[in-house]
Amino acid sequence: RKVQIPRAISRCATAAQQPQTTTVPLTILAFQHFHTFTERLKSFPISVDYVNRFRTTKEINQIKKELKEGKIDILIGTHRIVNKDMEFRDIGLMIIDEEQKFGVKVKEKLKEMRVNVDSLTLTATPIPRTLHFSLMGARDLSIISTPPPNRRPVTTELREFNEEFIRDAVSHEIRRGGQVFFVHNRISDIEQIANIVYKLVPDARIGLAHGQMDGKVLEKIMLKFIGGEYDVLVSTNIIESGLDIPNANTIIINRAHMFGLSDLHQMRGRVGRSNTKAYCYLITPPTSTLNPDARKRLVTLEEFSDLGDGFKVAMRDLDIRGAGNLLGSEQSGFINDMGFEMYHKILDEAVTELKETEFKELFTQEMLSVEQLQKIKADCLVETDLEILIPQDYVESTAERLSLYSKLDNIDIDDQQKLDEFQKSLEDRFGPAPEAVAELIRSVKLRWRGVKLGFEKITLKSNKLKGYLQVEDNDAYFQSETFGWILQYVKEQASKCKMREYKNKLIISIDPVECVSDAIAHLDHMLMVEA
Repeated sequence: RKVQIPRAISRCATAAQQPQTTTVPLTILAFQHFHTFTERLKSFPISVDYVNRFRTTKEINQIKKELKEGKIDILIGTHRIVNKDMEFRDIGLMIIDEEQKFGVKVKEKLKEMRVNVDSLTLTATPIPRTLHFSLMGARDLSIISTPPPNRRPVTTELREFNEEFIRDAVSHEIRRGGQVFFVHNRISDIEQIANIVYKLVPDARIGLAHGQMDGKVLEKIMLKFIGGEYDVLVSTNIIESGLDIPNANTIIINRAHMFGLSDLHQMRGRVGRSNTKAYCYLITPPTSTLNPDARKRLVTLEEFSDLGDGFKVAMRDLDIRGAGNLLGSEQSGFINDMGFEMYHKILDEAVTELKETEFKELFTQEMLSVEQLQKIKADCLVETDLEILIPQDYVESTAERLSLYSKLDNIDIDDQQKLDEFQKSLEDRFGPAPEAVAELIRSVKLRWRGVKLGFEKITLKSNKLKGYLQVEDNDAYFQSETFGWILQYVKEQASKCKMREYKNKLIISIDPVECVSDAIAHLDHMLMVEA
């Protein structure tokens, strides 16, 4: 199909946090992109060029000159592009491929370059922090979940190290005319692994590749493998970044438990790039000896092996690792201290506030109504000494209980249908709900009433209900009809309802209140004053 290319310089940049170990395959990837762009745009009057560390100084100088003069429309390259000596006359679009391989320092440089430039990042497995940016609305997200025609999912299996199995897997792939990646990420003994593969399959043509080899030698080895001159490539994880070798359809990853989830998914993505059935074998010690996070990663990769499952893998990675700090170089962040939901809620409020104030003119069409904004911002904390929880003997799994609490907390205010569906689903899965669970569900309704009445906190302790209102900067509320209902209720129920001010809080207390249902009835009475 015909695509209109903007008259600007677009850059398909890949970078790595440790260039010395990953530059070469990214150099090959940049060359592959250059070949693809040149082939697809050959009918258009568009100038395409590329840079990497293997181009001569003379060639680089010529490219810099043409780039500054605007004679190059599309420049493709590795992290070499972010160097200060690369000057663009009028950059309009920046495309970053394999975004997950960027180090924090390179990303900071890119921020400076793209202040007023449209930016598109591409990745099969966004890192948790990048993914969270999109989930909270700070940047747009688009998912391509439809695979190319005739593409088949990669069969993924966990295996313990076994020479007979490795021999059979390699021999099977070679017999059907394919090639094999064997990934071993320790340079100190990678030659021993290559010798083992040679001993098991003596007829195989074996190449060896790792990041400490001379650049030009390594480039030749990679190009020979791409050209089909090797049957097996024994390498470190340098092969993970985007290489497109349709004839390679088996990958064996040794010591798979030592890799991150996105690394494993990226390496698995090196096979199955044609209509041939592909296989990914994860070689690990016995799973009983692995730490819990390593087991989670491996099970996730085995579970999400369908086409287009990269987004699901990234979401699970977000659950396992946390989102990290959104600003600065810290990757772990403080999300675990407050919980993901609370962290997400605070960020939502901050983003909404910025959209309302500093960037109001940019978001006029997508801004919510005043009533919807109040629903997002307003919340009411409920504290009680009553037993309102999901008991362990009702739902045994701690993770499942936390998930249920999260779902219950995220039900929109006054969405009685969703609350009923939640209760029905709970009873369908775990049986009749005990009284503690029933009280928990009623406490959600109590919180809804508190939000409607403007309470920032409700306590139900020692058979006494207290509602707390903020006194400072709340003049509009105290002149509202809602506060009028509360005053009328206090007047009507003077024998059991009191109002007092304490430490900049206006406290409405009702005594006695024996259960959550009783508390709801009192607040409903306040709300019904309207009628």
